[in-house]
Amino acid sequence: MKKKARAQTPQQADKRGVLIVDDHPIVRQGLAQLIDQEHDLRVCGQAEDAYEAMQAIKELNPDLAVVDISLKDTSGIELIKDIKVHFPGLPVLTLSMHDEGVYAERALRAGARGYVMKQEATERVVTAIRRVLSGEMYVSEGVAAKMVSKLVAGPAQTGGSPVDRLSDRELEVFRLIGAGYGTREMAEKLHLSVKTIETYRAHIKEKLDLIDANELLRTAINWVNAER
Repeated sequence: MKKKARAQTPQQADKRGVLIVDDHPIVRQGLAQLIDQEHDLRVCGQAEDAYEAMQAIKELNPDLAVVDISLKDTSGIELIKDIKVHFPGLPVLTLSMHDEGVYAERALRAGARGYVMKQEATERVVTAIRRVLSGEMYVSEGVAAKMVSKLVAGPAQTGGSPVDRLSDRELEVFRLIGAGYGTREMAEKLHLSVKTIETYRAHIKEKLDLIDANELLRTAINWVNAER
């Protein structure tokens, strides 16, 4: 459940407000403690899912949103897209445990201004927040090099994983398959019809050149395990 803004002291009024969107309370608490100890930053609110995040943005008017890729009701990528549409002036920093090689470029295409792995040192998280608040972008050197390589050579020349061929929604379904979700469970979680999920499954099999549902399941499980 999101926490609304506390009454501000005169000192806090000059600080930039950060909204934390993550479905793990311990992560939110740790990140809030990290941000609140900075002289120029404060946590103005917290949310655990996309609905709470959109409501909090409307009510709290944060200067920046820190969004996790994996949320209870949808992916952070879809939330970032919604924020871009409804609150185009709000910068978003993605903070995630997921492989930046797979998700960073997708998050940036969705509208995020930066991507930080949760395993990064705390000072890098704060640096990323400040850089995005200043109007710049923040990604690791590896992600920056990959993006420059694509720009120069073109996507067709840079290789990469077959998973890169999947759309954002297809990748989300693929990850949920690997995490053990059934078709109906995925439909409920993503607020989509069973038929739509089945269509995504068919597209994934085609793009990854997989023979049947069993091969799709094995491939998705292996991919999820390798990502951990």
